[in-house]
Amino acid sequence: MKKLKIVTAVALMAILGFTSCQSEIDNEQGENPNTNSANSTTTSNLKRTSMYDGSFDDFLDGASCSSILLPVTAKVNGVQVSILSQADYQQVISILGQFNDDQDTVVLQFPLKVKLSNYSEVIVNSQTEYNAILTACTAAEVAGQNAVSSVNISFPITILTFDLSFKQTGNVVITSEQQLFTYMSNLSSTELYSVNYPISATIADGSKVTLSSDAELQATINAAVKTQEALTLAAENVKKIEPILVNGKFKVESFVKAGVNSAVNYKDFTIDFTNNLLVKATDLLNTTVNGTYGVSSELNVLLQLNFSGNASFALLNNTWKVTNFTATTITLQSTTDAGATLVLKQI
Repeated sequence: MKKLKIVTAVALMAILGFTSCQSEIDNEQGENPNTNSANSTTTSNLKRTSMYDGSFDDFLDGASCSSILLPVTAKVNGVQVSILSQADYQQVISILGQFNDDQDTVVLQFPLKVKLSNYSEVIVNSQTEYNAILTACTAAEVAGQNAVSSVNISFPITILTFDLSFKQTGNVVITSEQQLFTYMSNLSSTELYSVNYPISATIADGSKVTLSSDAELQATINAAVKTQEALTLAAENVKKIEPILVNGKFKVESFVKAGVNSAVNYKDFTIDFTNNLLVKATDLLNTTVNGTYGVSSELNVLLQLNFSGNASFALLNNTWKVTNFTATTITLQSTTDAGATLVLKQI
């Protein structure tokens, strides 16, 4: 296994005299070609945006820094699944999503082949070897050196190359993420470079941005990292909220729409969420309102409710953003009407 290198920002000091057109070198990182060395922040940023992104199969391998090369066999919650192509991922997802209050397990069958963040492919012969990959992935995330998957640079881009005298020596046209990662990883101590801006990139929400400097690249990376952290936190909170829903019964504590709290309409009903994504509300006369629900995540945890056969409960049909939750209370806000809120409280 090849461990990820931890890149630290190092400012390159220069005390060279220039002509009247180049009388002074600005040593602030990113402003001049000499500031982009193998150890510069820009190099780290470009490496992180161009690393191989293995997050697409995290439900299977639990490692965003790598992916499992197919075919592979695994036991998913005790069910053996042969995954021959990405189309077979749905089998795994369906088994994992069958119940939302169970402890999901994926047991991989070794040996298998893994593609790492540096695009290398390695054969893993045991769980012990695979655990080492997971440990390296966690270490990279803690050090802030994992892939930034929510900034996708549009290719081709051009890298201008310089020697240590700041004389341009040529240029390199980069046409892919792997080529960019390889170039940045193989920079020597005698090489300097500058990105030929502007370049364009696509960010997490699908919009395109134009970057005109290293500073703008840095700002975009910072925003992307915050987005990734929010996505990760929301996904983790889904796993916490699902058992709270399933393991308790709830009352409508508050339902405010257009400034009016109509919780009284639900005072006789107890709401019960089952572990197979069904929900029912039952009153004192055993009148039952059936529905379905789902818990998902984007930047926030989302609770989708869909009741049928009852006008009052149909008003609760919405995609709700979880704004706060405890072991006994879940506070929700409509994703389409910020003034509509719903509070569910365990009884």
